[in-house]
Amino acid sequence: AICETTCGFEACPATKLNMINVHLVPHSHDDVGWLKTVDQYYYGSQNKIQHAGVQYILDTVVEELLKDSSRRFIQVETFFFAKWYSEQTETVQRAVKKLVAQGRLEFAGGAWSMNDEATVHYQSVVDQFNLGLRYLKDTFGDCGRPTVGWQIDPFGHSREMASIFAQMAFNGEFFARMDYVDKKQRMLDLEMEMIWQSSESLKNSNIFTGMLYNHYSAPPGFCFDINCEDAPIIDGESYDNNVDARVSEFIDYVKNMSKSYRSTHIMVPMGDDFQYEDAAVNFKNMDKLIKYVNDRQSTGSQVNVFYSTPSCYLYELHQLKQTWPNKTEDFFPYSSDSHSYWTGYFTSRPTQKRFHRDGNHFFQTVKQLSVLANLSGTQYSEDLDNLSQAMGIMQHHDAVTGTEKQAVASDYDRLLFKAIVGAENSARDALRSLTNLTSGEFESCLELNISVCAFTQDTANNVIVTLVNPLAHSSTQYVRVPAKNENYIVTDEKGREVFSEVVPVPWQVLALEHRPNDTQHELVFEASVDKIANFLIRVLPSPKNIAEDQVQFPVERSQDELTVETSLVKLTFDTTTGGLKTVKMNGFTENIQQTFGIYKGYRGNNGESKNRSSGAYVFRPYGDIEIVNNKVELSFYNGTKVKEVHQHVNEWISQVIRIYEDVNRVEFEWLVGPIPTDDDVGKEIITRFSSNISSKGKFYTDSNGREILERERNQREHFTPDMSEAISGNYYPVTGQISLQDDEKRITLLNDRAQGGTSLKDGELELMLHRRLLNDDAFGVGEALNETQYGTGLIARGKIYLILDAVDGKPNQRLLQHQLDQHFWKFFSKSNGVASVNRNMIPDFFGIPESVELLSLEPYSKDQILIRLENFNTEGNVVSFNIYPLFESLDGYQIWETTLDGNMLLEDVKRFKFAQDGTGSIPSSVEYYHAPHNPLTANSTMNASGFVVTLVPMQIRTFIIQQKYIPS
Repeated sequence: AICETTCGFEACPATKLNMINVHLVPHSHDDVGWLKTVDQYYYGSQNKIQHAGVQYILDTVVEELLKDSSRRFIQVETFFFAKWYSEQTETVQRAVKKLVAQGRLEFAGGAWSMNDEATVHYQSVVDQFNLGLRYLKDTFGDCGRPTVGWQIDPFGHSREMASIFAQMAFNGEFFARMDYVDKKQRMLDLEMEMIWQSSESLKNSNIFTGMLYNHYSAPPGFCFDINCEDAPIIDGESYDNNVDARVSEFIDYVKNMSKSYRSTHIMVPMGDDFQYEDAAVNFKNMDKLIKYVNDRQSTGSQVNVFYSTPSCYLYELHQLKQTWPNKTEDFFPYSSDSHSYWTGYFTSRPTQKRFHRDGNHFFQTVKQLSVLANLSGTQYSEDLDNLSQAMGIMQHHDAVTGTEKQAVASDYDRLLFKAIVGAENSARDALRSLTNLTSGEFESCLELNISVCAFTQDTANNVIVTLVNPLAHSSTQYVRVPAKNENYIVTDEKGREVFSEVVPVPWQVLALEHRPNDTQHELVFEASVDKIANFLIRVLPSPKNIAEDQVQFPVERSQDELTVETSLVKLTFDTTTGGLKTVKMNGFTENIQQTFGIYKGYRGNNGESKNRSSGAYVFRPYGDIEIVNNKVELSFYNGTKVKEVHQHVNEWISQVIRIYEDVNRVEFEWLVGPIPTDDDVGKEIITRFSSNISSKGKFYTDSNGREILERERNQREHFTPDMSEAISGNYYPVTGQISLQDDEKRITLLNDRAQGGTSLKDGELELMLHRRLLNDDAFGVGEALNETQYGTGLIARGKIYLILDAVDGKPNQRLLQHQLDQHFWKFFSKSNGVASVNRNMIPDFFGIPESVELLSLEPYSKDQILIRLENFNTEGNVVSFNIYPLFESLDGYQIWETTLDGNMLLEDVKRFKFAQDGTGSIPSSVEYYHAPHNPLTANSTMNASGFVVTLVPMQIRTFIIQQKYIPS
């Protein structure tokens, strides 16, 4: 048998006692798009932009590994690998399988791309790991599964990402970027490697985390790549023989480096961006380096060098049974020098950040519909796979971050848009079988954020809106459909009328360039949906008398205040300034002012740190903030169940503030742009909410949409930060929520995309909405972040929700955040009759407790379904329920539990456990974490009592259901 499996730790290189063991790790860091598009990087085109061709890297690396069994290489980005592998002959594929089976070609990370950690949502990260790891498992079996995270390039690191690695049973993770002050301190204190407690709620969440010494590059002077100019190792009879000098230099470097680490093992990466295009050059010189450095051992040198991998390095550390420092917070914000806080990318390219979230929302919707309708056929799985892959690419640390060139950003949009359009076919065919509308169009409208839908632009008469609810529980929401100002009746599938009214679209939206202005209103109706529901819209011939107070009217400045209220929320506006003044809800009344502000972007030549410009990565404001304090023009729409105040702030900032009956939050829909630059000043636009809450320097932000972290102004967990940049140094990533509180009340803001946020003064919360800059910040992208559309600056529109409520433990609006993220997806069809849903096809979600939500329901492979359930409570009780009714209604035959990604049996978990400093005990033998609970495994012949699922707060459990084989 060719593929004798010796992968895993048996395949690790031998080490020597009483020596510094140097693990050389050959790697290439291959961005899934940055200065070039993913395809340009793969094929090696446009080399005048950047010399890079990933297909040649893999070609030559494999060739070189086959020449010598001691050589090693790690491959990280599965997107590039899968594309390359699919083009290889069977002979090459067999050779690659052998290399993987012998542990010589090892996968690290293994997701579709190396995702960002600040601006991603955990749901999408989990999805792209499922995609990459499933591909590796299907191709290489167990030997293909990575055991370490390799997040070497993202610009700061989140605690949630570490938690995801722990929940996928990874042994540890490595990265290269950390605040420069923190890193300096850690090198002195021997704290470059630590045990990170990645979750406050989940036990067994500790994970080993290692920080690389010299970024992720080869040691200075030892870059043997064709893109480098360092001297090769010249041996033999040559006059230029430099072996002695090169060996001494390398040994000095190693000794110096080992002073910053606790153990006798150190890891030295050998590689950089897009290296190894002619791998023979790299390996030939590393072979010599290893040989001649080790030859010195005969004269007493104590340095031992060999090819290795991150997992073998970590294995050796685990064997040592020593203790390590601990870490509990995260690694944001990241600064690379005293004027460069990389906090601008938290907001860069706001419309693309929103498009990611739309992509995720539609992806979850289509996956669920595919399961419900039992879609089978290669075209469906191909369409779903394309969307999955596009979303995987979008998580890359130069995609969702907004730190790529404009041409690349446009290509990302093209890829995602094309994938969404492809998957719409699956959604349509699924809904045709799930409802009685067998010829329904089921069109999605992707421009509803500017109240445009081609399907309703002529008339909304005889239009069916099919709502799909991606949540586990039934939900009641207000639905908005672009429409003309006519008299409508909306009915549910039983023909009963549901409440509706017509609301005007703000004139600033109607004035958008290239927006068709057939529809200047929105029809709003209230809908309750279990999983899928149809609503019929018809136009009534004779107009009802539209009550006077239903018409939008400008607010007179004669009265001092304008009061807008529903039974749950009351807002007061100051009519002289036009601004919000007080909010009353949940038994509290608080003075809350909302303003918009402009930071001027610093423009320098980037020659030294004090001349750093504000750019795609770095946020560096010049001078003080300028608060926009024009008199705001107000107009007010007083509907029956929806009340709206439209604010015109200036020529390029406007907003709608709305409240709905029975909805306990305030919605702010902002419109910003084109940001003017005719004064040659780049600008970063924020909105700020100020209150009298005495928050004592503390505020709270989420980590990738999941756990909440406490932040303290000007403070860090482990070190004293350099606060030369007092504003941007207090900016944190906000993927889902930011809040502050005192002893009794709290304000929370929920957003609809990743943004940067902070609290610069007590009682004050700030989110950055949009940025347009005129200089590059010289961190590689080589282009100013100056987005334009239709020949002028880009316009962005988005939503922020505000909640004022009582303090109860740590902030937790996660369930609401999930409900807002995964609201009803709307599909439109033409029909003059009522439509019904085939209820018998909808699985039984009724037993799932309120705090538990459906994170995933998707086809896993033929006749297999993957399901993820999450307990959204951050504290409080364990919840239990029986999954049997759901299992049965999905035609289940067997069910088993996996790690978070879905590709490894939970019962197989055996994850390295490391001891922490200060616990007073050094383990006598190596220790492991196993499954945190008894993994569920059951089949349809068993008693239903064997199907109980228990979730502790914040826990996610992942199951695969094998369906009964039904012969076609």
